[in-house]
Amino acid sequence: MHYFDHCASTPPLEDVIRTMAEVMAKHYANPSSLHRGGQEAKHILERARAVVASLFPGTAAEEWLFTSGGTESNNMAILGAARSLAKKGKHLVTTAIEHPSVYDTVRGLEREGWTAAYVPADETGIVSADAVEAALTDETALVSVMHVNNEVGSIQPIADIGARLKRRGNIAFHVDGVQSVGKVPVDLAGSRVDLFSAAAHKLGGPRGVGLLYVRQDLQLEHVYGGGSQERGLRPGTENVPAIVAAAKAFRLAVERQPERAARMYALRAKLLAGIASIPELVPNGSPDLGAGGGAAPNIVNFSYPGMRPEVIVHMLEKHGILASTKSACSSKSDEPSRVLLAMGLSRERASSGVRVSFGDEHGDAEVARLCEMLEKVVHKLKPLERKGD
Repeated sequence: MHYFDHCASTPPLEDVIRTMAEVMAKHYANPSSLHRGGQEAKHILERARAVVASLFPGTAAEEWLFTSGGTESNNMAILGAARSLAKKGKHLVTTAIEHPSVYDTVRGLEREGWTAAYVPADETGIVSADAVEAALTDETALVSVMHVNNEVGSIQPIADIGARLKRRGNIAFHVDGVQSVGKVPVDLAGSRVDLFSAAAHKLGGPRGVGLLYVRQDLQLEHVYGGGSQERGLRPGTENVPAIVAAAKAFRLAVERQPERAARMYALRAKLLAGIASIPELVPNGSPDLGAGGGAAPNIVNFSYPGMRPEVIVHMLEKHGILASTKSACSSKSDEPSRVLLAMGLSRERASSGVRVSFGDEHGDAEVARLCEMLEKVVHKLKPLERKGD
């Protein structure tokens, strides 16, 4: 089987597996315990935190929290910042293409009396900084914009947005970086980011570990009750083996990012060329292949208008190809992709999107195989096309 669903989750790296097993065997004490075993666990926990901070220049170790994943990080950031800043105003700005962990959380705050603006994207999946700035009001307390879109791979102009927010004063800026770390350069200090989310299992780390950066002078309201772990914001006994393994995965991903991006951009170009040779398929998102352009290197999204995407996915699986439709968190919904609709695409096209996402194990041969199987699947499905769905 060829696994082309790295945006949903990635196979853990062998070094990461070994690290996690070693720490699990040797450092099983609770890092909050006062005895030597607990203090040794605490030491390696803090060392992992320092490793993470070193990967993002301009940040300090104490500004990084360990969570259970990207969804929890996004929830903690948005709920904690919004409620803490409510005295300034109860207005939020986000985009219409956010991951459900952001989009649905903002919707939830609306039910609590907040107002929100959802900025749409253009046809390439990019939200303009002008549109974000135009959505601001005197009551805006928080802006949340993802870095790389999880369905089409579009790279959002977070540095430009951050600069504009800085000029406006006391508006917190949250960035969902779950799909960007290890794929594209991340500059938190240069982008004036106050809150940043990431997840280890998107880059070869273990499931169940996320990161949340909280700028030191930004106060978050506590979402959970409990102990004092993770500055009291994420109470509960820390999963030390998984955290140490996650820190290694993040380090390897950031160190290898430039080489990985160059290789994956080449694979992306080959896949887009293969899709272009199949008339029934239409690519979605930015065609830009450059590292400074509008698209991440590891994601390709396309539609087969008139065909349900799960049919394509299941047919590809029969030929040894594992791909996906929308984000894994939304894949069970029969509704058209909210992201593709927000890009202004037709309902027919938004109802037939398929996502392919690369990993380190892929090369020219795997992409050639994928293109071959796509052509074969389309040939078999063409008699079943449903127009106007």
